[in-house]
Parts: sequence; C-alpha cells; structure tokens
Amino acid sequence: MTVDIYTPSVRLPFAGHPLVGAAWLLRTEGAAPAELRVAAGRVPCRWDGELDWITGRAAWASGRTTRRHDSVAEVDALPAPPPGTGWLYAWAWADETAGQVRARAFPRRGDAVIEDEATGAAAVVLTAELRRPLDIRQGVGSQILTRPQPDGGIEVGGRVAAVELRRL
Repeated sequence: MTVDIYTPSVRLPFAGHPLVGAAWLLRTEGAAPAELRVAAGRVPCRWDGELDWITGRAAWASGRTTRRHDSVAEVDALPAPPPGTGWLYAWAWADETAGQVRARAFPRRGDAVIEDEATGAAAVVLTAELRRPLDIRQGVGSQILTRPQPDGGIEVGGRVAAVELRRL
C-alpha cells in the first residue's frame, strides 16, 4: 500500500507518526499491512497487541537537527518556535538510565505548523544518534517508543486513539 504524506507546505518522503497511524487504521479496517510504501522507501509494519510499529531510517529524515538541553524544564520553557531557522528537535533526558526523553519539535518552515505534537521521523534521528531504545514524551500527550534494529533501521511505535474517522 502506497502512502503520501503532506504538511500544509510540503510533501514528506517519510513521517513516522502518520505512518504509525496509517498502519493502525488499515489494521483496524481489516487490511493489516506488512509494509507501507512511501517516497523514501518500504516501511515494515507490525502490531504487538498493544502498540503499532513501523520501521524507518535516519537518512529518510535528513535536515532535522537535534539539540540537547540540560533539563525537561528548559525544553518545556522554549518559545514556540525558538529563534533560528531549520527543523529543530529540542530534547532533554527525563531519566537517562531508563531512556526517557522529553522532546519538542519545531519544523520552522514558515507554514501553519509551529510545533509538531508527535514526530516519529525526528525520533528516528535521535534514536540513531543515541544508539539506544527511547521512550519519548512529546507535545501534550504523545508517547513515542523507539528501538534500533540490527540492520540500521529504527522501529517507531505507539498507541493510536481515533478522534474522528471520516469516510470519503
């Protein structure tokens, strides 16, 4: 199944959060894809009974800069968006031993998206940089789980809750 992902201003070759949601929706509608195809490549999908998972690659999310902060409070206090240009994923350890991260994502591309509430692509980049599984809390209530894979891929997983389902 081919999936195209768009923001108000650009088509994205890969976006983890929308793909986790697409895999969940297709599964709940009876399709249960083993993979999705996006502009970046083939994205394996799986479901473990509680979480939906996709696998991406950090190279598919190029252009995202990660910036570590000293504390969760410092990340939470950032203005939206922080000064500067280019895609920024601001993060801090909530509990380094447990792999728990607080993050905020700022596309800073000049469209209507000031802050992204869940960003699987940036989570893939951060996981590749840190080379370890992460439990990322982003936005108001998003939990993004990541796991590096032996082949260099990064699994991104989460729980999906339908707010509204429209049939076209």
